[in-house]
Amino acid sequence: MEIIEAHHNHKADAPSGTALKAYEIMAQAPGRDKDDIFVHGRQGMVRERNPGEIGIHTVRGGDIIGDHTVLFAGEGERIEIIHRTHSRQSFVTGAMKAVKYLSRVPVGVVCDMGDVLDMKLNDKRI
Repeated sequence: MEIIEAHHNHKADAPSGTALKAYEIMAQAPGRDKDDIFVHGRQGMVRERNPGEIGIHTVRGGDIIGDHTVLFAGEGERIEIIHRTHSRQSFVTGAMKAVKYLSRVPVGVVCDMGDVLDMKLNDKRI
């Protein structure tokens, strides 16, 4: 499993929060320790890839709003899940959903976008 993420050349953090969250979910799904399998990029004469590791690769350039690819590569085939954001409007839409959701939540209750979007993975919110 590998994650490739791309953003505009003014983005300061790498990898992006979205890529790190995808990594966290992917690492926890098989019940592995997420700190033991993380590889950020590859350079030079690297060893053979360990089967359990998950790589995150960062690209910064131009005016890319946000591209994220999750790659599952096996012998003779691969599956790619790709999300490309072409406008910041998608973030505004998500923020507005969050504001509406929070207006109905009692003070002091901690929640995240998994709650806002009612998303669960293995009985855990993502």
